[in-house]
Amino acid sequence: MTEKDILKILSEVRHPARGDRDIVDLGMVHGVETKGGGVTVTLGFPKRRDPLAEYLIGAARAALIRGGIKDPKVETVVLEDAAPKKKAPDFDTECLRNVRHIIGVASGKGGVGKSTVAVNLACALARLGYKVGLADADVYGPSVPLMTGTEGAQPMAEEVDGRELIIPLEKYGVKWMSIGYFAERGQALIWRGPMACNALKQMILQVKWGVLDFLLIDMPPGTGDIHISLLQEVPVEGAILVTTPQEVALTDVEKGANMFRNKGINRPIFGLVENMAWFTPAEHPDEKYYIFGRDGGARMAEDLGIELLGRIPLVQGIRESGDAGEPAALGTRPDAQAFIELASKLAAKLG
Repeated sequence: MTEKDILKILSEVRHPARGDRDIVDLGMVHGVETKGGGVTVTLGFPKRRDPLAEYLIGAARAALIRGGIKDPKVETVVLEDAAPKKKAPDFDTECLRNVRHIIGVASGKGGVGKSTVAVNLACALARLGYKVGLADADVYGPSVPLMTGTEGAQPMAEEVDGRELIIPLEKYGVKWMSIGYFAERGQALIWRGPMACNALKQMILQVKWGVLDFLLIDMPPGTGDIHISLLQEVPVEGAILVTTPQEVALTDVEKGANMFRNKGINRPIFGLVENMAWFTPAEHPDEKYYIFGRDGGARMAEDLGIELLGRIPLVQGIRESGDAGEPAALGTRPDAQAFIELASKLAAKLG
Protein backbone atom coordinates (compact mmCIF):
# COMPACT_ATOMS: atom_id res chain seq x y z
CA MET A 1 0.00 0.00 0.00
CA THR A 2 1.46 3.36 -1.05
CA GLU A 3 1.53 6.64 0.85
CA LYS A 4 -1.09 7.94 -1.58
CA ASP A 5 -3.39 5.04 -0.71
CA ILE A 6 -2.95 5.70 3.00
CA LEU A 7 -3.69 9.42 2.62
CA LYS A 8 -6.84 8.54 0.70
CA ILE A 9 -7.98 6.39 3.61
CA LEU A 10 -7.17 9.15 6.12
CA SER A 11 -9.19 11.67 4.10
CA GLU A 12 -12.28 9.87 5.46
CA VAL A 13 -11.50 11.24 8.94
CA ARG A 14 -13.31 14.53 9.48
CA HIS A 15 -12.63 17.16 12.12
CA PRO A 16 -16.09 18.04 13.54
CA ALA A 17 -14.97 21.42 14.85
CA ARG A 18 -13.26 22.55 11.60
CA GLY A 19 -16.17 22.82 9.22
CA ASP A 20 -16.17 19.02 8.82
CA ARG A 21 -12.94 19.18 6.75
CA ASP A 22 -10.80 16.05 6.69
CA ILE A 23 -7.44 15.78 8.46
CA VAL A 24 -5.49 15.49 5.20
CA ASP A 25 -7.01 18.68 3.81
CA LEU A 26 -6.29 20.41 7.13
CA GLY A 27 -2.60 19.45 6.89
CA MET A 28 -2.71 17.45 10.10
CA VAL A 29 -1.01 14.37 8.60
CA HIS A 30 2.71 15.04 9.16
CA GLY A 31 4.16 11.70 8.19
CA VAL A 32 3.37 8.30 6.71
CA GLU A 33 5.89 5.50 7.14
CA THR A 34 5.58 1.99 5.74
CA LYS A 35 8.22 -0.40 6.97
CA GLY A 36 8.26 -4.17 7.33
CA GLY A 37 4.61 -4.43 6.36
CA GLY A 38 3.57 -2.03 9.13
CA VAL A 39 2.17 1.49 8.84
CA THR A 40 2.89 4.43 11.14
CA VAL A 41 1.02 7.70 10.69
CA THR A 42 2.05 10.90 12.47
CA LEU A 43 -0.56 13.57 13.18
CA GLY A 44 0.46 17.11 14.06
CA PHE A 45 -1.28 19.12 16.78
CA PRO A 46 -0.57 22.61 18.11
CA LYS A 47 1.10 22.99 21.47
CA ARG A 48 -2.31 23.99 22.80
CA ARG A 49 -3.90 20.55 22.71
CA ASP A 50 -6.84 20.11 20.34
CA PRO A 51 -9.85 19.15 22.54
CA LEU A 52 -10.75 16.46 20.00
CA ALA A 53 -7.23 15.05 19.66
CA GLU A 54 -7.99 11.65 21.19
CA TYR A 55 -11.06 11.27 18.99
CA LEU A 56 -9.05 12.09 15.84
CA ILE A 57 -6.28 9.66 16.79
CA GLY A 58 -8.79 6.88 17.37
CA ALA A 59 -10.76 7.72 14.24
CA ALA A 60 -7.57 7.65 12.13
CA ARG A 61 -6.59 4.27 13.48
CA ALA A 62 -10.11 2.91 12.91
CA ALA A 63 -10.09 4.18 9.30
CA LEU A 64 -6.75 2.50 8.63
CA ILE A 65 -8.00 -0.80 10.02
CA ARG A 66 -11.14 -0.57 7.88
CA GLY A 67 -8.85 0.09 4.92
CA GLY A 68 -7.16 -3.26 5.45
CA ILE A 69 -4.10 -2.24 7.46
CA LYS A 70 -3.39 -4.57 10.36
CA ASP A 71 -2.50 -2.94 13.70
CA PRO A 72 -1.53 0.54 12.40
CA LYS A 73 0.28 2.96 14.69
CA VAL A 74 -0.80 6.59 15.05
CA GLU A 75 1.72 8.94 16.66
CA THR A 76 1.55 12.67 17.35
CA VAL A 77 3.94 15.62 17.19
CA VAL A 78 3.79 19.12 18.64
CA LEU A 79 3.93 21.49 15.67
CA GLU A 80 6.04 24.22 17.29
CA ASP A 81 9.11 22.06 17.88
CA ALA A 82 8.20 18.79 16.16
CA ALA A 83 9.04 16.93 19.37
CA PRO A 84 7.31 13.55 19.61
CA LYS A 85 4.45 13.79 22.07
CA LYS A 86 4.64 10.49 23.88
CA LYS A 87 3.18 11.70 27.12
CA ALA A 88 -0.57 11.43 27.58
CA PRO A 89 -2.39 14.77 27.60
CA ASP A 90 -2.68 16.55 30.91
CA PHE A 91 -6.17 17.08 32.25
CA ASP A 92 -7.40 19.10 35.19
CA THR A 93 -10.77 19.57 36.86
CA GLU A 94 -11.08 23.32 36.32
CA CYS A 95 -14.18 22.97 34.14
CA LEU A 96 -15.91 21.10 36.99
CA ARG A 97 -15.36 23.74 39.66
CA ASN A 98 -18.97 24.99 39.43
CA VAL A 99 -20.51 21.51 39.50
CA ARG A 100 -22.00 20.64 42.89
CA HIS A 101 -22.53 16.88 42.56
CA ILE A 102 -20.87 14.44 40.14
CA ILE A 103 -22.71 11.13 40.22
CA GLY A 104 -21.82 7.94 38.37
CA VAL A 105 -24.64 5.76 37.03
CA ALA A 106 -23.21 2.26 36.89
CA SER A 107 -24.11 -1.39 36.44
CA GLY A 108 -22.24 -4.63 36.72
CA LYS A 109 -23.39 -5.82 33.31
CA GLY A 110 -24.90 -4.54 30.09
CA GLY A 111 -28.53 -4.85 29.08
CA VAL A 112 -30.09 -3.68 32.34
CA GLY A 113 -31.15 -0.27 31.02
CA LYS A 114 -28.44 1.79 32.70
CA SER A 115 -28.31 4.42 29.96
CA THR A 116 -32.11 4.61 29.88
CA VAL A 117 -32.13 5.26 33.61
CA ALA A 118 -29.32 7.83 33.35
CA VAL A 119 -30.97 9.82 30.54
CA ASN A 120 -34.40 9.81 32.19
CA LEU A 121 -32.94 10.66 35.59
CA ALA A 122 -31.19 13.68 34.04
CA CYS A 123 -34.46 14.85 32.47
CA ALA A 124 -36.37 14.26 35.70
CA LEU A 125 -33.86 16.30 37.72
CA ALA A 126 -34.18 19.10 35.17
CA ARG A 127 -37.98 18.97 35.48
CA LEU A 128 -37.55 19.46 39.24
CA GLY A 129 -35.70 22.70 38.54
CA TYR A 130 -32.07 21.58 38.87
CA LYS A 131 -29.26 22.46 36.47
CA VAL A 132 -28.14 19.16 35.01
CA GLY A 133 -25.52 17.74 32.66
CA LEU A 134 -24.86 14.19 31.49
CA ALA A 135 -21.59 12.79 30.16
CA ASP A 136 -21.91 9.58 28.17
CA ALA A 137 -18.86 7.60 29.30
CA ASP A 138 -19.68 4.45 27.36
CA VAL A 139 -17.00 5.10 24.73
CA TYR A 140 -17.60 1.81 22.90
CA GLY A 141 -21.40 1.93 22.80
CA PRO A 142 -22.61 5.54 23.19
CA SER A 143 -26.41 5.67 23.16
CA VAL A 144 -27.20 9.16 24.48
CA PRO A 145 -27.42 10.77 21.00
CA LEU A 146 -30.17 8.35 19.97
CA MET A 147 -32.07 8.56 23.25
CA THR A 148 -32.09 12.36 23.22
CA GLY A 149 -32.79 12.91 19.53
CA THR A 150 -29.42 14.64 19.04
CA GLU A 151 -27.87 12.24 16.52
CA GLY A 152 -25.93 14.06 13.83
CA ALA A 153 -25.29 17.10 16.03
CA GLN A 154 -21.68 18.22 16.33
CA PRO A 155 -20.60 20.22 19.39
CA MET A 156 -18.29 23.13 18.70
CA ALA A 157 -15.13 24.15 20.54
CA GLU A 158 -14.57 27.52 22.20
CA GLU A 159 -11.54 29.14 23.75
CA VAL A 160 -12.13 29.90 27.42
CA ASP A 161 -9.38 31.49 29.53
CA GLY A 162 -6.73 30.32 27.09
CA ARG A 163 -8.07 26.76 26.86
CA GLU A 164 -10.15 25.17 24.16
CA LEU A 165 -13.29 23.59 25.61
CA ILE A 166 -16.05 21.60 23.94
CA ILE A 167 -19.49 23.19 24.18
CA PRO A 168 -22.08 20.58 25.26
CA LEU A 169 -25.40 20.28 23.46
CA GLU A 170 -28.48 21.49 25.33
CA LYS A 171 -31.91 19.91 25.03
CA TYR A 172 -34.75 19.18 27.46
CA GLY A 173 -33.03 21.46 29.98
CA VAL A 174 -29.96 19.18 30.15
CA LYS A 175 -26.42 19.62 28.84
CA TRP A 176 -25.36 16.49 26.93
CA MET A 177 -21.90 15.27 25.92
CA SER A 178 -21.04 11.98 24.22
CA ILE A 179 -18.27 10.52 22.08
CA GLY A 180 -21.14 9.51 19.81
CA TYR A 181 -21.34 13.11 18.56
CA PHE A 182 -17.90 12.73 16.97
CA ALA A 183 -18.38 9.37 15.26
CA GLU A 184 -20.56 8.41 12.34
CA ARG A 185 -23.56 6.22 13.09
CA GLY A 186 -22.50 2.58 13.15
CA GLN A 187 -18.78 3.43 13.21
CA ALA A 188 -16.82 1.06 15.44
CA LEU A 189 -14.39 2.89 17.74
CA ILE A 190 -11.36 0.56 17.65
CA TRP A 191 -9.44 1.89 20.63
CA ARG A 192 -7.05 0.34 23.08
CA GLY A 193 -7.59 0.96 26.79
CA PRO A 194 -5.34 4.05 27.30
CA MET A 195 -6.71 5.73 24.16
CA ALA A 196 -10.30 5.10 25.26
CA CYS A 197 -9.51 6.44 28.75
CA ASN A 198 -8.04 9.67 27.35
CA ALA A 199 -10.99 10.16 25.00
CA LEU A 200 -13.35 9.67 27.92
CA LYS A 201 -11.50 12.19 30.07
CA GLN A 202 -11.76 14.72 27.23
CA MET A 203 -15.53 14.19 27.16
CA ILE A 204 -15.68 15.23 30.83
CA LEU A 205 -12.66 17.39 31.65
CA GLN A 206 -12.49 19.52 28.49
CA VAL A 207 -16.15 20.52 28.38
CA LYS A 208 -17.67 23.90 29.24
CA TRP A 209 -20.19 22.61 31.79
CA GLY A 210 -20.73 25.92 33.54
CA VAL A 211 -22.83 25.96 36.73
CA LEU A 212 -24.54 22.62 37.43
CA ASP A 213 -26.29 21.08 40.39
CA PHE A 214 -25.79 17.58 39.02
CA LEU A 215 -23.43 16.06 36.46
CA LEU A 216 -24.41 12.46 35.80
CA ILE A 217 -21.81 10.16 34.23
CA ASP A 218 -23.29 7.24 32.32
CA MET A 219 -20.52 4.74 32.96
CA PRO A 220 -19.80 1.73 30.74
CA PRO A 221 -20.92 -1.66 32.10
CA GLY A 222 -18.48 -3.82 33.98
CA THR A 223 -15.45 -3.08 36.17
CA GLY A 224 -12.43 -2.43 33.94
CA ASP A 225 -9.55 -0.02 33.41
CA ILE A 226 -11.85 2.70 32.06
CA HIS A 227 -13.79 2.70 35.34
CA ILE A 228 -10.62 2.83 37.43
CA SER A 229 -9.16 5.67 35.35
CA LEU A 230 -12.42 7.61 35.54
CA LEU A 231 -12.81 7.26 39.30
CA GLN A 232 -9.18 8.15 39.97
CA GLU A 233 -9.02 11.25 37.77
CA VAL A 234 -12.55 12.66 37.88
CA PRO A 235 -13.93 13.82 41.27
CA VAL A 236 -16.94 11.50 41.21
CA GLU A 237 -18.77 11.99 44.50
CA GLY A 238 -20.49 8.61 44.48
CA ALA A 239 -22.67 6.34 42.38
CA ILE A 240 -26.05 4.77 41.95
CA LEU A 241 -26.27 1.20 40.70
CA VAL A 242 -28.80 -0.05 38.17
CA THR A 243 -29.95 -3.66 38.03
CA THR A 244 -32.82 -5.85 36.92
CA PRO A 245 -34.44 -8.36 39.31
CA GLN A 246 -33.03 -11.61 37.88
CA GLU A 247 -30.17 -13.40 39.62
CA VAL A 248 -27.57 -13.04 36.83
CA ALA A 249 -27.88 -9.25 36.95
CA LEU A 250 -27.88 -9.15 40.74
CA THR A 251 -24.64 -11.13 40.91
CA ASP A 252 -22.93 -8.67 38.59
CA VAL A 253 -24.22 -5.59 40.38
CA GLU A 254 -22.65 -6.94 43.56
CA LYS A 255 -19.29 -6.90 41.75
CA GLY A 256 -19.97 -3.28 40.78
CA ALA A 257 -20.68 -2.41 44.40
CA ASN A 258 -17.43 -4.04 45.49
CA MET A 259 -15.53 -1.95 42.93
CA PHE A 260 -16.79 1.32 44.42
CA ARG A 261 -16.05 0.04 47.94
CA ASN A 262 -12.51 -1.04 47.05
CA LYS A 263 -9.90 0.69 49.23
CA GLY A 264 -8.26 2.24 46.18
CA ILE A 265 -11.53 3.83 45.03
CA ASN A 266 -13.68 4.20 48.15
CA ARG A 267 -16.75 6.01 46.78
CA PRO A 268 -20.16 5.89 48.47
CA ILE A 269 -23.08 4.16 46.77
CA PHE A 270 -26.15 6.37 47.09
CA GLY A 271 -28.59 3.63 46.26
CA LEU A 272 -29.86 0.96 43.91
CA VAL A 273 -32.36 1.34 41.08
CA GLU A 274 -34.34 -1.75 40.12
CA ASN A 275 -35.13 -1.38 36.44
CA MET A 276 -37.75 -3.53 34.64
CA ALA A 277 -39.13 -4.32 38.10
CA TRP A 278 -42.42 -5.51 36.60
CA PHE A 279 -44.27 -5.45 33.31
CA THR A 280 -47.46 -3.43 32.98
CA PRO A 281 -49.52 -3.65 29.76
CA ALA A 282 -50.59 -0.29 28.38
CA GLU A 283 -54.17 -1.56 28.16
CA HIS A 284 -54.16 -2.63 31.85
CA PRO A 285 -52.12 -0.04 33.76
CA ASP A 286 -53.04 -1.46 37.18
CA GLU A 287 -51.69 -4.94 36.45
CA LYS A 288 -48.15 -6.06 37.30
CA TYR A 289 -46.33 -9.10 35.90
CA TYR A 290 -42.96 -9.90 37.49
CA ILE A 291 -41.40 -11.55 34.45
CA PHE A 292 -37.80 -11.11 35.68
CA GLY A 293 -38.52 -12.11 39.26
CA ARG A 294 -39.99 -10.24 42.17
CA ASP A 295 -38.22 -7.98 44.68
CA GLY A 296 -34.73 -9.05 43.59
CA GLY A 297 -33.49 -5.47 43.72
CA ALA A 298 -34.96 -4.89 47.17
CA ARG A 299 -33.22 -8.00 48.52
CA MET A 300 -29.92 -7.00 46.93
CA ALA A 301 -30.14 -3.47 48.35
CA GLU A 302 -30.71 -4.95 51.80
CA ASP A 303 -27.80 -7.38 51.40
CA LEU A 304 -25.49 -4.57 50.29
CA GLY A 305 -26.68 -2.22 53.01
CA ILE A 306 -27.79 0.49 50.60
CA GLU A 307 -31.10 2.20 49.89
CA LEU A 308 -33.47 1.05 47.17
CA LEU A 309 -33.85 4.45 45.48
CA GLY A 310 -36.44 3.49 42.90
CA ARG A 311 -38.24 0.77 40.96
CA ILE A 312 -38.85 1.43 37.27
CA PRO A 313 -41.54 -0.64 35.50
CA LEU A 314 -41.00 -2.37 32.17
CA VAL A 315 -43.32 -0.31 29.98
CA GLN A 316 -43.41 -0.28 26.20
CA GLY A 317 -43.56 3.51 26.24
CA ILE A 318 -40.09 3.80 27.81
CA ARG A 319 -38.53 1.90 24.92
CA GLU A 320 -40.56 3.80 22.33
CA SER A 321 -39.67 7.17 23.88
CA GLY A 322 -35.98 6.29 23.95
CA ASP A 323 -35.97 5.21 20.30
CA ALA A 324 -37.82 8.40 19.36
CA GLY A 325 -35.33 10.62 21.20
CA GLU A 326 -37.95 11.84 23.69
CA PRO A 327 -37.17 10.43 27.16
CA ALA A 328 -40.16 9.00 29.02
CA ALA A 329 -39.43 11.24 32.04
CA LEU A 330 -40.70 14.21 30.05
CA GLY A 331 -44.24 12.81 29.98
CA THR A 332 -47.08 12.37 32.43
CA ARG A 333 -47.53 8.58 32.48
CA PRO A 334 -46.77 6.44 35.56
CA ASP A 335 -43.33 5.55 34.16
CA ALA A 336 -42.48 9.26 34.03
CA GLN A 337 -43.61 9.61 37.63
CA ALA A 338 -41.30 6.75 38.63
CA PHE A 339 -38.32 8.71 37.29
CA ILE A 340 -39.50 11.92 38.99
CA GLU A 341 -39.70 10.05 42.30
CA LEU A 342 -36.22 8.62 41.74
CA ALA A 343 -34.84 12.11 41.04
CA SER A 344 -36.54 13.50 44.15
CA LYS A 345 -35.05 10.80 46.36
CA LEU A 346 -31.56 11.30 44.97
CA ALA A 347 -31.76 15.08 45.36
CA ALA A 348 -33.04 14.76 48.93
CA LYS A 349 -30.29 12.26 49.80
CA LEU A 350 -27.63 14.69 48.62
CA GLY A 351 -29.21 17.63 50.38
